[in-house]
Parts: sequence; structure tokens; C-alpha cells
Amino acid sequence: MALQGPIPVEFGHVFACGAFAAGTFEPVRDFDASKGDRFVQSEDKASGLPLWVIEVIDADPEARTKTVRVKIAAPVQRTLPPPLAGSPFTPVEFTGLMVTPYVNQAGRLAYSLRAAGMSAPGKPGPGQAARRDAA
Repeated sequence: MALQGPIPVEFGHVFACGAFAAGTFEPVRDFDASKGDRFVQSEDKASGLPLWVIEVIDADPEARTKTVRVKIAAPVQRTLPPPLAGSPFTPVEFTGLMVTPYVNQAGRLAYSLRAAGMSAPGKPGPGQAARRDAA
């Protein structure tokens, strides 16, 4: 059986040292529907919800790619959790993370990331049950 489409992955497998927001959520442009100054936001093919993207910093000091973009489908623009006191960066954690590999224009293997949700590390995101540590 061939695997097609996005591949579910654990947050810790992609961001072993954590991740930090490098900005805010921005709408994803639908390049086919947008013309000139007329901006049209992309929609998720499965849910029809608007797509939003955020650039995040991979906290792994040995990561080859220091920043990546993660897309989330949501009815409204997402907001970031509060930053840590005394830190210029906001740590984030993604739930329902999926990776989609593809071949880029240079002929190299690349991947895109999508998530179902985002929250502060260790805190449940919208629609998530709180995690409990095993005793």
C-alpha cells in the first residue's frame, strides 16, 4: 500500500528542542485566485476554513533550517500564547502536526508542515483535553 498525502508526526520528532514564534499568524495567499492588488486567502481543501501561516524558529542548535513555516486552518486569525517573562520569544507547541514531502523547483526534497492547533508548551490547545503525566 502506498502512503499518499500528509504524514502525521509528533511535535517532538520535528522540534526536538522546541519551537518559538518568529512573528504572528498571517493569511496564506491563494495565488491562483488573487489578481494584482486583489488578495484572496487560501482555504483548506478538506474543511473549507481559511489557511493561516506562522514562521517559527527551530530551537535545535544543530538544525540545518533555522526557521520553518507552519500552516493552520482556522475560522479566524490565531493569536499567540503570552511570551515567557524576560524573553523576546514566545515558545509554541503544535498539535495534530503533519508533514508533506515534495520535490522543490531546484529538484530537491523539501517538506511543508501543517497543524491542527497551537498552544503554549504543556498547555492544551483549543478543543484538546489536558495532558496528564503518568504517575
